[in-house]
Amino acid sequence: MTAPVPGRAGPWIHALLKSYGVSTVFGIPGVHTIPLYDGLAESGLTHVTPRHEQGAGFMADGYARQTGKPGVCFVITGPGVTNIATAMGQAYAESVPMLVISSVNRRRHMGLGQGQLHELADQRAVMRNVAAFSHKLHSLADLPKVLARAFAIFGGARPRPVHIEIPLDLWGELPPPDQPRAPFVPSPGTAAPDATRAAVRALADAGRPVILAGGGARHAAADLQRLAERLDAPVVMTTNARGILPPDHPLAVPFSPSLDSVRALIADSDAVLAIGTEIGPTDYDMYETGMPDLPSPLIRVEIDPVQMVTNAIPDLPLPGDAAVIAADLLGRLTQGHARNGAQRAATTRRAAFDGLDARMQAGLAVLAMLRDAGPDVPIVGDSTHPVYAGNLGHAAARPGTWFNSATGFGTLGYALPAAIGAALGRDGPVFCLVGDGGLHYALGEMASLIDSAAPVILLVWNNARYGEIHDAMVAAGVTPEGVHLASPDFVSLAGSYGIPACRAATCSDLAAAVTGALARNAPFLVDIDEAAILAELCDGPASAETV
Repeated sequence: MTAPVPGRAGPWIHALLKSYGVSTVFGIPGVHTIPLYDGLAESGLTHVTPRHEQGAGFMADGYARQTGKPGVCFVITGPGVTNIATAMGQAYAESVPMLVISSVNRRRHMGLGQGQLHELADQRAVMRNVAAFSHKLHSLADLPKVLARAFAIFGGARPRPVHIEIPLDLWGELPPPDQPRAPFVPSPGTAAPDATRAAVRALADAGRPVILAGGGARHAAADLQRLAERLDAPVVMTTNARGILPPDHPLAVPFSPSLDSVRALIADSDAVLAIGTEIGPTDYDMYETGMPDLPSPLIRVEIDPVQMVTNAIPDLPLPGDAAVIAADLLGRLTQGHARNGAQRAATTRRAAFDGLDARMQAGLAVLAMLRDAGPDVPIVGDSTHPVYAGNLGHAAARPGTWFNSATGFGTLGYALPAAIGAALGRDGPVFCLVGDGGLHYALGEMASLIDSAAPVILLVWNNARYGEIHDAMVAAGVTPEGVHLASPDFVSLAGSYGIPACRAATCSDLAAAVTGALARNAPFLVDIDEAAILAELCDGPASAETV
């Protein structure tokens, strides 16, 4: 770490961040954060400029999901904070690590309501709703301690956004002359041996075990697959867990636990291992018909002690990190035997797929085409038809290659900036699947796409309306209002940014466009005619084993 520069907080803060392995920051500079940008160009950190602070947060989200490191954002006082709050809300709901450093008005002005530039009555009151914690510095010397607390959460607890605000009057404060000690990031622990032994006995004695895997189990994928094989247990993967088992694995159930056939599989089980899943309604009760009853014994692996007893109270709680506990269970379950798991999984897959309507099956066919064209390429989605279909049953090829904003907080405008962050994080192409309505929330980030040169393949599912809301209104007997949209010519719009683009009205058009875009490894836009694609796909045969 470089020595502090007298009178310059920026270089000292950059060095602190680098000591934690931070290499990229997302943000829009403003008059209140100029000292934070002092020396940034010379720091070795990469800075990415979105066109809106909400975009900065979504970029940080996508970046964190691909790298496993927290996405770091610099934002200004007031509007910078309120703009990024939506993105933080999404990350909070999805357990994504994010560090947001903002400025705030001078301490002597706080609470007086004088109308200072960018003034909020209480910034931290906003941030506390979307962060693991929000901290106001009262001295620059406290920043190392606060960062240590933040990275302890990122590395040793349920990861969520953290907000740190720096009052304007601290920018002139001299950084501490002593370099901070090397940062300590705690490792997550494992469950008590007695609890683990009890869980092993319950799983070994079960005749029909099932595993419920959530997003918190992604980094445990290898051991979790071996554990499932040893138990001969089907693995139901929630939205953020897709890809933990590959599509052709006989124990894989990449269908939502909201579906009747998946619920039947769970209900028929005599032991449930829930690992890294909050057992939340957007996965387990998508149709709002009531949460499923989970059979006993319920063995729950959860890093957050509060979440451990939320939504479903376990018979055997195993607090700790999913990867640590999965490895421990695997090491203790030395004997495996057949339990008809593959047949149970196959029956569930077929019934789940057959229970979907033709439009949802068509959406899954589109996603399967994208997956097969680029098995390692993440599909980052917004709230749009094929994404909803995918959350019901897309079989991702790898962990971390399927994520979107249609669950949890459920915000529009996520896909494009998150895809940019993901592409920068993995240094490779990303599919961005977004409806024309959702893209309007983030059109400005097309310029960020050019600035960053991120190889994002922007797939616009175009129906010239908020399609899912339109359909929901019709289904509810409400005359559609406020859902029909004036849309630009997206191909021409992309061209005005210098982004190559084409239209796709057939599946062969779309396949050719995707193949060509992957070969380019550069930004590309495909304007997809929803009506034409669905008409073609709804007439064709498909099966659960092909999607």
